[in-house]
Amino acid sequence: MSIRQLQHVIESIPTSDGAGVKLRRSIGSQRGLYVDPFLMLDEFSTDNPEDYIAGFPSHPHRGFETVTYMLEGHLLHEDHMGNRGDLKSGGAQWMRAGRGIIHSEMPQQTQGRLRGFQLWVNLPALEKMTPPWYRDIEPHEIPQVTLAEGGSARVIAGSINVAGIVTPGVITGHATEPIYLDVELPNGSAFHYYLESNFSAFLYPYEGALQVGAIGQSRELKPQSAGVLSHGDQITVVAQEGPARFLLIAGKPLKEPVVQYGPFVMNTQNEVEQALRDYQNGTLTVIDPA
Repeated sequence: MSIRQLQHVIESIPTSDGAGVKLRRSIGSQRGLYVDPFLMLDEFSTDNPEDYIAGFPSHPHRGFETVTYMLEGHLLHEDHMGNRGDLKSGGAQWMRAGRGIIHSEMPQQTQGRLRGFQLWVNLPALEKMTPPWYRDIEPHEIPQVTLAEGGSARVIAGSINVAGIVTPGVITGHATEPIYLDVELPNGSAFHYYLESNFSAFLYPYEGALQVGAIGQSRELKPQSAGVLSHGDQITVVAQEGPARFLLIAGKPLKEPVVQYGPFVMNTQNEVEQALRDYQNGTLTVIDPA
């Protein structure tokens, strides 16, 4: 058995997106700063309406998936396919842009806290031009599992095995076999997770700090930083200096070229330029353009 170590840390940096929503970006904060197949992780957390009220007006995507997970607040998703989804506290949405989608995510609150995450997951070349797909995930749909050494885990994607009982998440079976857990640990409690040794994986503590890795070789991972893990078949973390909450995100790497231009992520520069032309001439979302 090989315990994964903390290979390197990507500290989140303040930035803004959409119409000026303030957030912190770790994965993807610089072009090429990816953890294959993951392209970006944004954390938004503010109780100042001026930081979020303008939201994310209508904009395009092609070539990847977005996962939005809401801890607190209320966003409304609308897209060109006619989907309309309320993303509320504890819920999530999984959206495959595929060939192309045009959507908006707008706050449905004028006060209070807006808090959550958006993750971008790359698609393999064979799926980049597939029809778009969207799913709302209600809070009650996300399984919550009590952990053996204390604490709990919400299973958004993938699965978790506790005491021989495997609990699947809401999203399974995608090409990258994504794992997306939201874990809460009391102070001093340990968490162990087993996964394929060749999967990419990172941790993102958003409350409290973690000690990551084998005893005697562990390193501290502070909040608001993405901790990229080495290869191995076990992840071991301990909450230190108080309780901790963190995301565990893992998946099968695609090992394909990534060419990104804003909201378009393809495999070649020509494909990106075609996406831009399609958006400009109104055929981005046409499944079989003439």
